[in-house]
Amino acid sequence: MNKVRANAVEALQGIRDGATIAAGGFGLCGIPELCIQALRDMNVRNLTVASNNCGVDGFGLGVLLANRQIKKMISSYVGENKEFERQFISGELEVELTPQGTLAERLRAGGAGIPAFFTPTGVGTIVAENKEVREFDGRKYILESGIRTDWAVVKAWRADRLGNLQYRLTARNFNPLCAMAGRITVAEVEELVDVGALGPHEIDTPGIYVHHVVVGRHEKRIERRTTRPNVCG
Repeated sequence: MNKVRANAVEALQGIRDGATIAAGGFGLCGIPELCIQALRDMNVRNLTVASNNCGVDGFGLGVLLANRQIKKMISSYVGENKEFERQFISGELEVELTPQGTLAERLRAGGAGIPAFFTPTGVGTIVAENKEVREFDGRKYILESGIRTDWAVVKAWRADRLGNLQYRLTARNFNPLCAMAGRITVAEVEELVDVGALGPHEIDTPGIYVHHVVVGRHEKRIERRTTRPNVCG
């Protein structure tokens, strides 16, 4: 089955207002840039997005935020986006803050068909509000639900036409988990290779999780460039 599509807009056909989306990436590393721009151009609204963060002002998911297309974020870190802060404080944006490891496990559990799990992370904090608390071996745990979304948009390094994906270094981050969590997963990649070119040990996300593949060029912005003064001469 050839899962390659001409572009991200074609791959995202069928998405509707109010959809839930799992979006891969960490900061601006390994983010699905092409799919985010396609969602911007398609102008779908009232989206609920599960992602480690919400991009930055003017790039990544921040583009959708600035266009008021996101109504709720399920995130771990939101400190690099002033528009996010403004919308949250003004009550325009609903935010479900989730510890980073818990967010990763919620996505993995959703993709694995596990509806919920217990974790000690967040016990005794606002994270535990309105959640079931149980004790195991003398330690308290809170019940967290798995995340299953209508769509997932992820970024990989290479793919074949069957949708098998290989990520590159730290750009892997949340992408495999998001790919599992989506009922329909769109993967954008830098390179398309022949079926069989990826060895079993190189496939990070099997094609069974991937429905559409888009090949394109990526800007790959650096979130924050930090350098030290040149003190040599």
